Amino acid sequence: MIIGVLRDPHPGERRVAATPATVMQLIKLGYDVLVEPGAGTGSAFSDEAYADAGATLGDPFTADIVFAINPPPAEQLDKLPAGCVLVGMLNPRLDPGLVADLGRRPITAMSMDAVPRISRAQSLDVLSSMANIAGYRAVVEAAHAFGRFFTGQVTAAGKVPPAKVLVAGAGVAGLAAIGAAGSLGAIVRATDPRPEVADQVRSLGGEYLSVEAADVEVSSTGYAKQMSEDYNERAAQLYAEQATDVDIIITTALIPGRPAPVLITKRMVASMKPGSVIVDMAAANGGNVEGTVAGAVVDTPNGVTIIGYTDLAGRLPAQASQLYGTNLVNLMKLMTPDRDGRLVLDFDDVVQRSMTVVRDGELTWPPPPVSVSAAPVAAAPAPAPPPAPAVKQSKLPVIGLGAAALFLLAALAPAALRGHLTVFALAIVIGYYVIGHVHHALHTPLMSVTNAISGIIVVGALLQLGHGSVVTALSFVAILLASINVFGGFAVTRRMLAMFSRS
Repeated sequence: MIIGVLRDPHPGERRVAATPATVMQLIKLGYDVLVEPGAGTGSAFSDEAYADAGATLGDPFTADIVFAINPPPAEQLDKLPAGCVLVGMLNPRLDPGLVADLGRRPITAMSMDAVPRISRAQSLDVLSSMANIAGYRAVVEAAHAFGRFFTGQVTAAGKVPPAKVLVAGAGVAGLAAIGAAGSLGAIVRATDPRPEVADQVRSLGGEYLSVEAADVEVSSTGYAKQMSEDYNERAAQLYAEQATDVDIIITTALIPGRPAPVLITKRMVASMKPGSVIVDMAAANGGNVEGTVAGAVVDTPNGVTIIGYTDLAGRLPAQASQLYGTNLVNLMKLMTPDRDGRLVLDFDDVVQRSMTVVRDGELTWPPPPVSVSAAPVAAAPAPAPPPAPAVKQSKLPVIGLGAAALFLLAALAPAALRGHLTVFALAIVIGYYVIGHVHHALHTPLMSVTNAISGIIVVGALLQLGHGSVVTALSFVAILLASINVFGGFAVTRRMLAMFSRS
């Protein structure tokens, strides 16, 4: 089968659905690749580079499978042959007119932005790929418009405070923005209705600002949901407080299938300091900020710059094209099980089913819902532990026998050995309490430390062999036990490493 790569006709779009590197991967899957001349020019991929990668330059509308970035206009859709498979970011959730138009055509249409957010589909998730780039680029655009240091400076001419950045929404784009702003030295704060992202924000050096409300819960879809009035009121109060303090606000809040919620009102914008910057990453869906103009920059009367660019990912076209092309390659790997260049659409696969808008002219949108992640179930109350005195009484005989044996051994041992026995007893007590409080995640490095200690014991015991019958016997026992610990530790480590190696 032949894969055709379209040149996107939309003004300002510089991305391309396949790069020379991904073309070679598609050819390895058994496909022939047909690239429209000039398709990669905006991303600095020449026609010669595609030809060197094994592609053919020509008319992509003669192909069996057509790759696109954005939904092709009607004049391009009219050129698609019957039975063709169209793959692109078709945005079916917000464009019912396009969905209806596709349903009237004898083709199959798959939308890359409809990939379900499950672990198995992460390699196909175009929204995450593009959001990662867009979040980074949002910080770059904000820094350019801000015109001042992000990091604090202490110079002979005076002290410059660091910039303060608020990120509204800690999804993929928000986390990318947090990481980029933090790497530039800014003080970064972030908020999100999903409390499970708090640790992710902190891991990137940001401060998580929580909104305490009754409907805050772990997400079951991977996306933010429509929140209650109570939450919105509390969040609005938080944004109003932060707007007067921060220098830069980056908003990323989107709800699938709905216009973007308004988070920053005109009053909040008016309260910001002159020279502040807002980057509204939801501008294409209506915007999170009152006063945003999609695709444009607005300067407010009080000196605040509102950036509403809708092509943030496309402003890094080479990297965006490579990631998008890799997502498409992973889709082709999923749909080409025999690696023979023949596409197989499996509706029993929840990933392929969720992406399919039209199948052979039959409208299949919307797909059945997919459970992305399960909210934690409240654990049943644990049974009451047995009374403490009973536990202590059951341990007393064992402790008493051990103490008696130790005293007996000390009484019969030579004077030179008594000091060693004292050290031995103290080591047992200290080792029990130290190792007993080590977290399970640290047991593997702890095993490495104990192996080293056991090696020292083996060497010391070998040096004591032949110094009397009692010492020799104890040395033999020490060598035996330490050797078991060393070899057993290596065996367990080897088995654990084998779990992570490819078969």
